[in-house]
Amino acid sequence: MNQQDKIKIMIADDHQLFREGIKRIINLEEDMEVIADFSDGSGILQSYEELNPDVILMDINMPNMNGVEATKKVKELYSEAKIMILSIHDDEGYVFETLRSGATGYLLKDMEAETLIDAIRVVAEGSAYIHPNVTGKVIDEYRRLSTSEHKDGYVSEPVFIDKVIDWRSVLTKREIEVLQLMAEGNSNRAIGEKLYISEKTVKNHVSSILQKVDVQDRTQAVITAIKNGWVHL
Repeated sequence: MNQQDKIKIMIADDHQLFREGIKRIINLEEDMEVIADFSDGSGILQSYEELNPDVILMDINMPNMNGVEATKKVKELYSEAKIMILSIHDDEGYVFETLRSGATGYLLKDMEAETLIDAIRVVAEGSAYIHPNVTGKVIDEYRRLSTSEHKDGYVSEPVFIDKVIDWRSVLTKREIEVLQLMAEGNSNRAIGEKLYISEKTVKNHVSSILQKVDVQDRTQAVITAIKNGWVHL
């Protein structure tokens, strides 16, 4: 593969062993490479323009400049930046803080290598990715925010669509099965194992679901499904 065609990745994490492990995993892939790594977010900020990465992997807890602060500053200067947060926290508060700062992905550090690689490709293509283990919590928070009034008196815009639609007019029976398992936080591999289909087939179903529901990522698809009563948590 041509060097210019590879997904260029920058990493910021204050644990060197973790950085080295992530680098080895990524560099085994033919279509991606780590072009730089740093011990805090300031390195990303200083090197972004010169290196022009496709995806940034950023630890949330770092000295000097943490992931949230660095994400905000990078996005202020380079709105096109695609930043994925790496974290040990599965609390929805952390997820929403990073998403508000401009992150386009949130991964847990105990993820499988395959999850990391899939997430990088998803974000590089322009979609958001939230680790399956925290998807349910994010959906619950979206649901709460859609009806709650903020302390400053501002009522958030509705997250859900207004008209309830029968899933049969939109999706196939197999697609609704996949969507239910997505809502439960299952990865593509886990969905394939539970439905006795290949992971590639699952990915095709997910792509079809996103297209039919007219959303950009898995989380938005699940939110729409819950609103319409297509799936249950």
